[in-house]
Amino acid sequence: MRSTDPDRRRFLGVFAATAVASISLPLILRGMRPAMAADAPPPKGGNVTLDEFGANKKLIDTRSVPRVVMTEEQWKEKLSTQSYYVTREAGTEAPYSGGKVYESHANGLYRCICCDTALYDSATKFESGTGWPSFYQPISKRNIAQATDRSLIEERTEVKCARCDAHLGHVFDDGPDPTGLRYCMNAVAMTFVSYAA
Repeated sequence: MRSTDPDRRRFLGVFAATAVASISLPLILRGMRPAMAADAPPPKGGNVTLDEFGANKKLIDTRSVPRVVMTEEQWKEKLSTQSYYVTREAGTEAPYSGGKVYESHANGLYRCICCDTALYDSATKFESGTGWPSFYQPISKRNIAQATDRSLIEERTEVKCARCDAHLGHVFDDGPDPTGLRYCMNAVAMTFVSYAA
């Protein structure tokens, strides 16, 4: 019986350390996330070239428009707490929490919640089984920007709004044809507008 006591103590020690690590690591990473966003350089001003789309899905124009730049306080006034956390602090909403934006299969356009830039056509939306709205391509590559995200253990490709620098989500290479891409977006970063009949 005495020979098993050190083994039992070692097992309990490893079990306790694993439990503490599994609980604390996500909290540590979550705590680091806003600090990383705060350390990022502020969005640049100037102009950006975007494709503008109407309520009938047609391209209206390609034009140079001013970037949308606001202070932290202005963004907090404009956005809900959750939308601010996701778009301005590069957070992630809980899966399956996106309500109508996540669940909708209506014919329409997904726009940036911060600046109304057209992002995705509903025809490119698909069920990924992840709990977040997923699309196989943006409505226009001009309207989004991509950046390398090293905030977690694995390196990912972050997707942002090209006009206001809002964090939208990430893009992965496990999507369906024709692109093989999965733009995994946060529902609270977008609004949905139905196409005119």
